[in-house]
Amino acid sequence: MNVLGRLGIESPEDGACSGPGNWHAAAGAAVLESRNPANGELLATVRCAGSEDYARVMAVAREAALAWRTVPAPKRGEIVRQIGDALRQHKDALGSLVSLEVGKIKAEGDGEVQEMIDMADFAVGQSRMLYGLTLPSERPDHAMRELWHPLGVVAVMTAFNFPVAVWSWNAFLSAICGNATVWKPSPKSPLTAIAVQKICNGVLERNGAPPVFQLLVDGPENVLARRMVEDPAVDLLSFTGSSRVGRAVASGVAGRFGKYLLELSGNNAIIVDHDADPGLALPSIVFGAVGTAGQRCTTTRRLIVHRSREQELVSSLAAAYAQVKVGDPLEPSTLMGPLVDADAVRAFEATVAAAIAEGAELVCGGKRIEGAGHFVQPTILRARNDMACVQQETFAPILYVMPFDTLEEGIAMNNASRFGLSSALFTRDLRSAERWLSAAGSDCGIANVNIGTSGAEIGGAFGGEKETGGGREAGSDAWKAYMRRQTSTVFHGERPVLAQGLEFRLPG
Repeated sequence: MNVLGRLGIESPEDGACSGPGNWHAAAGAAVLESRNPANGELLATVRCAGSEDYARVMAVAREAALAWRTVPAPKRGEIVRQIGDALRQHKDALGSLVSLEVGKIKAEGDGEVQEMIDMADFAVGQSRMLYGLTLPSERPDHAMRELWHPLGVVAVMTAFNFPVAVWSWNAFLSAICGNATVWKPSPKSPLTAIAVQKICNGVLERNGAPPVFQLLVDGPENVLARRMVEDPAVDLLSFTGSSRVGRAVASGVAGRFGKYLLELSGNNAIIVDHDADPGLALPSIVFGAVGTAGQRCTTTRRLIVHRSREQELVSSLAAAYAQVKVGDPLEPSTLMGPLVDADAVRAFEATVAAAIAEGAELVCGGKRIEGAGHFVQPTILRARNDMACVQQETFAPILYVMPFDTLEEGIAMNNASRFGLSSALFTRDLRSAERWLSAAGSDCGIANVNIGTSGAEIGGAFGGEKETGGGREAGSDAWKAYMRRQTSTVFHGERPVLAQGLEFRLPG
């Protein structure tokens, strides 16, 4: 299966693109090697962008934004619609490349591309609904409105675990809102970004549209990323990554009075109450904990289970984990692929060791799988919510199990985390469900009932609270983050009147 050839990927590839036909990289640039985490084989190499490439891309983005903002929003939506169609044509190949480059199983790779397609469809509809408001004025003969205008240049920094979908959440909304978008992908997933950029280039070129999508592949030192944070030419910076790095990004962008969106770490919990349906809970827990090998920000990391159901559920989970096939992500029967690299495996091992040292009890798993690739065993540990290992985010398939006695206690345990992304409650009691969704319930940006913590639809705004960053992307009214709000008042009478009844008359 020549996946790279089907997507026009060669080796080496230039890591900067300032529009169709304009690929470039710095002379003597550092070279990234993209390797398959399932077997270590080299896929292709990429020449990183340098300082001159950065300046060139940003200059083109700024010019493109000035032209793009004058294009009617529904026309901008038409370009995004065509990109969605192009993604449909390349779904199989691009989904396979996601699997090859970051280790997601094929179903998840294809699902991520489908998420891009869905996001394109959503953005096309939204392009005809960039609604402002008509506001009642307290003054006679005055008309007051709220308008929305493009920002200019949006920079998007994405993580390896969703190498293409998160870009689409931002870029497609940014495009229909009238902005140009510069993408800095993770250095762990440059090929998927290059493939998407080439798909976009084809659509832009066919339509004679401004080059509103650009790409900068940065090296592991993140030199260009730091420049983006400090660059006043970047009107909005969307960052997906760890809370540690997100704190530095927020500080840097705020220091220049810039705008930012943060999608950061999660420490997500599922609460299984005494009356939960095990047929619903069990598959949701397993998928939430082992999907993407535990490398999702929405991964289920904590299982808070009613004491009366604990032994039964843990036994069922251990049996289910024994059936999880770990291996080649392109093999249809595989349910869990590899971790992204050797560092991730070492972090997994260190976390399991630290948990046991703190007093956690190993139920199953806990070891790396010897041989080629970065494979580990899906792991369950009985633990306490206040353990240091439980209170951190480890990008690995580690599930901590903790009992509770009352729903109030379970909710308090869910909320006892410095992160606040996703959460779920399994119950048959309507009163418990409504309490969970009330102000006294989950403090997370996502709160589900009888479904797991992973697999959010694009129609809802995605994001979380506390050290998860507070940003919202994808659906609902997330489009507003990519525009600037303007309040406008027009006087159409003969005798102007000041607001609040203020009198101001010149002598004579």
